[in-house]
Amino acid sequence: MCRNIKTLHNFSPPATSEEIRASSLQFVRKLCGFTKPSRANEDPFNRAVDEVAHVAHHLLESLVTSAPPRDREAQRVKARARSKKRFGATNGAVGPAHNHD
Repeated sequence: MCRNIKTLHNFSPPATSEEIRASSLQFVRKLCGFTKPSRANEDPFNRAVDEVAHVAHHLLESLVTSAPPRDREAQRVKARARSKKRFGATNGAVGPAHNHD
């Protein structure tokens, strides 16, 4: 459920609003225990996502570090290597479609 919660601090280029919102959505989903709210809970759920995204944005803007910014592509390659080591070469990818003609 929390696959989109990723480290967003100290990257070049910086995290986008979409990335911050996606992480906020996953966080609120985890807190609530459901992926989609009922109609009765839709407004508070969406409000919580907006508020978490707002606070996360301010947090990311205010954090300081002396470390050089991390390269997104290099981090992506490292993550793929960890995944391959953990789950195997296919990494759960779906293969080509079968033709049943």
